[in-house]
Amino acid sequence: MNTQIRSMKTGPAGALDRASAGWLKALDRIERTTIADPVVRVLQRAIRAVPLGGARDILRGRPLGHPLHPVLVQVPVGCLLSAGVMDVVPGGQPAASTLTAVGLAGAGPAAVAGWLDWADLPPREARVGLAHAVSNVAVIACYAASLKARVRGQAAMGRVWSLAGLTAVAVSGALGGHVAYRRAVGPDAP
Repeated sequence: MNTQIRSMKTGPAGALDRASAGWLKALDRIERTTIADPVVRVLQRAIRAVPLGGARDILRGRPLGHPLHPVLVQVPVGCLLSAGVMDVVPGGQPAASTLTAVGLAGAGPAAVAGWLDWADLPPREARVGLAHAVSNVAVIACYAASLKARVRGQAAMGRVWSLAGLTAVAVSGALGGHVAYRRAVGPDAP
């Protein structure tokens, strides 16, 4: 009955329900497809083989009792989102450029922690995690192009690349959130 009521919704609520259902269906397809499994296995073995000693546990967040990656992600996401806000504030261009640069610099440590977590994921979650990583490459590419344009004095193009980057951040965050929260993957994952 509840499903029937939900399917009869119209307007923004109905559109949101349809978009959510479509997103979850796409995630299910990513989880089930095995096309990238050979790449996943090679990358996971290579990452697990990196000799990090005790730093691996720290980067995985074991002392915290939860993954470090979501904590580290706050720097790039916060800076890049703030750069977008500064893009619409009169006179905010210098701050947007600085925030973009700091966001790009903060992406490195977050990526290292994320890859270490990802290396121990089971196949379904690893597939979505790989899509998360690929979308993060798009984030970095967009914001690097934004910063380059800003440095060259092309503020409008910097804003365009920033907006594209924010779109990629949203997709990446939704993919990462799916792995972390819907699949409940943490620092003690098998």
